[in-house]
Amino acid sequence: MKKYHYSILLVSLVSVGFTACFKGKSKSPLDDGQLHGVAPGAGKSMGKPRGMVYIPPGTFHMGPSDEDINFNYTARNRQVSIPGFWMDATEITNNDYRQFVYWVRDSLAAKELGYYKSSAGATGGDSAIAIDWNKARTIKYDASNLEKLGNKLILAPDNRLYGKPDIDPNKLLYQVETFNLFEAAKRENAGQPRSKFIVRYQVPIYPDTLVWMRDFSYSYNEPMTKRYFAHPAFGNYPVVGVNWKQAVAFCHWRTHIQNAALERKKMAVESDYRLPSEAEWEYAARGGRTNSMYPWGNYYIRNKKGCLLANFKPGRGNYAEDGGFYTVRVDAYWPNDYGLYNMAGNVAEWTNSYFNESAYNFMSDMSPDVRYEAKDSDPPLMRRKVVRGGSWKDVGYFLQTSTRTFEYQDSAKSYIGFRCVIDLAPRMKK
Repeated sequence: MKKYHYSILLVSLVSVGFTACFKGKSKSPLDDGQLHGVAPGAGKSMGKPRGMVYIPPGTFHMGPSDEDINFNYTARNRQVSIPGFWMDATEITNNDYRQFVYWVRDSLAAKELGYYKSSAGATGGDSAIAIDWNKARTIKYDASNLEKLGNKLILAPDNRLYGKPDIDPNKLLYQVETFNLFEAAKRENAGQPRSKFIVRYQVPIYPDTLVWMRDFSYSYNEPMTKRYFAHPAFGNYPVVGVNWKQAVAFCHWRTHIQNAALERKKMAVESDYRLPSEAEWEYAARGGRTNSMYPWGNYYIRNKKGCLLANFKPGRGNYAEDGGFYTVRVDAYWPNDYGLYNMAGNVAEWTNSYFNESAYNFMSDMSPDVRYEAKDSDPPLMRRKVVRGGSWKDVGYFLQTSTRTFEYQDSAKSYIGFRCVIDLAPRMKK
C-alpha cells in the first residue's frame, strides 16, 4: 500500500544556513575601492523565543554531588564549560504537541482534498507541492469530510467503533529531511556531493496512549489512557508516550515552522531546535548552583514547612503526598534560579546524548556531548539515549541533577517527556 506523507518544501532546514551567504548584495555599499564587507540579505534577527529562558555560558562541575548509592560508576565529577543557549521553561505540553499532530493531520488532509499549489523552484514528486494553508485550516473533520479522505487517512471500516469514521493515528507520518553533518565533516568525505549526506525518513508522530497501561502490571490506569492526551483538562500537562525519535521530529517541525515564518518576514533564519545534550541539561538544571544535589539546592526534598518540592514517589509509595498522583502541570512548583520548571520530577526528559557508561572519561571539557545516530537494525546497546530528571513514579534519588539513566530511543513511556533548546545568534546592534 502506498504511504502518504507531506514533504517539507524548504530544500532542507540545514541547507538554509549553507546558502544564506549567497542572498546578500553583490557589491559593497561604497564604490571607493576599499574593504567594507557585505551583510547578508536577510533583515533583523528574531527576538526571544516564546516560552524559553536564556541559559548563560559558564563552567560547572558535572557529575555526582552526593554518594553514588547504586554504585553504578557511570559518572565521574569533572569540570566542563557550556556555551549559552535558550531552553524551554517548561516541559513540552499536550497542547504543544497537539499543534504538531494537527499540523501533520491538516497537511495530509489538504493534500488528499487537493488544497495545494505548485511551489516555485521546486522540482520532482511531492517536493513540488505546497499546501494551501488558507484552505487547510478550514477543514472540518466531520463524518462527511472524513469519508472524502477514504482509506488514505481514516480508519478502515473494520477498525471503527459503531462504524464511526475517524483519523487513523498510524497514518500520521511526518517526513524528516536533514543533513548528516557528522558524515559531511569527515576528511575522507571532503568534496562529496551534498546529496550523499541528505537523510530522509518518516516518523509516526501520534503519542502512544497505551503506555499508561503497558508500564504498570496489575494496575488500573485505563482513564489515563483514554483521557490524558485527549481531554482539555490535561492540556498543560507534559506530553508522554513520545519516544526519542518523535521528540526529534517535533524539534525538526518546530524549526521548520519558525524558519518558514522568518523567511516570509525576510528575517534572518535561525539555528535548529533540538534536544539538549546531557551536559547542557545538567548545567541548566543546576541553575548556577554548581555543587548542589537538587535544582533548588541542598540537601533536602522538603522545604522548612515540610512541603515537598517536586512531583515524585515519596516514601514507600505515597504518590499523592506531593500534590499530584500522576503528572502535574508543567508550571507546578517553584522554578530554579534560571527560571526552569520541573527540572526534577514530574516527567523524566529525553536528551540528545547517547548513553555510554564511560562517556565522562573521554568526552571533551568544552560543550561535551556523545552522540550516535542509531539505526533500527542496531543492537539494543547502541539505541540507548540518556534520560535525566526523574519522574512522578521515581524515588527521590532520581531527582538529583547528576543522576543519569537511559531508555531505548524507540521506546515510549508514561513518565518520559522532553523540552527543546535552541542556539540563537547574538542580537545585532543598530
